[in-house]
Amino acid sequence: MATSTAQTPPRPMRADARRNYDRLLGEARTAFAEHGTDASLEDIARRAGVGIGTLYRHFPNRHALMNAVFQEALTSLITRSRELAQAREPCAGLVEWLGAIITHAGEYRGLAQALMSTSRDDSSALSQCNVPLREAGAALLVRAQKSGAVRPDVSIGDLLQLTNAIALAAEQSPDDPELAGRLLMLTLQGLKGAREEEG
Repeated sequence: MATSTAQTPPRPMRADARRNYDRLLGEARTAFAEHGTDASLEDIARRAGVGIGTLYRHFPNRHALMNAVFQEALTSLITRSRELAQAREPCAGLVEWLGAIITHAGEYRGLAQALMSTSRDDSSALSQCNVPLREAGAALLVRAQKSGAVRPDVSIGDLLQLTNAIALAAEQSPDDPELAGRLLMLTLQGLKGAREEEG
């Protein structure tokens, strides 16, 4: 008889543990929006009405907490990538999706830096954000490349790093709200550049 290799699903949380988890998540979302992703974890725990040990039981480190906070935005980005996979202009769809990443990253100071620093670190809890983003973006990129609108040597990893760099630049220049859009347009020109030169 074959042995099942399926993993046992995690046990559901007790009601009090679920309340603590939800309170911590809500306070973390608020703190990250107000103070950036380096907000004090002790303050988040205190505002949630729990001890720091309870926070660490639910979220072993800062990246685990960040990953939990950003799951809603991640779901939105994945959904948008599927919608844009039907765009009449594949390159425009790709660039619109990259712009959506920049917008979401801009909601939390420090997110773009964290995503950049963990982009190739599968041991980080943030890889649970990075991996699905790479997969969603790769589908849009391949479609744009097949249409001939984007150079074949462009990789999704490089493109996401560039997108996070744009988000980081915009974060550090709050007095220039148009900066991200201009840099994204330069990116679009770079994606098409080689093909236009060859033609």
